[in-house]
Amino acid sequence: MNSLENFLADLHTKGFKLDDEAIKFIYFGKKYTDASDSKVQTAIELTLKLQHRFDSGFYMSVLEEITQSGLTSRKKIENHFREKGISI
Repeated sequence: MNSLENFLADLHTKGFKLDDEAIKFIYFGKKYTDASDSKVQTAIELTLKLQHRFDSGFYMSVLEEITQSGLTSRKKIENHFREKGISI
């Protein structure tokens, strides 16, 4: 398993059961944005934290913002969203 697969499996064991459609959309977003596993994981975590569920449109917006910003560390990504007025 790759790290994204491990991350999704870990979410499942913690009670975040994403359906097949959501998982397919996660991989679609990864391919569409050419994002690394770590950026996809951060986008998923922020989506779940801010929306309290998996919202595919919100996830895609977050993932696009992360990839377009060019930020690489989670801390910088979180600070970037805080600067935009999103409370994390």
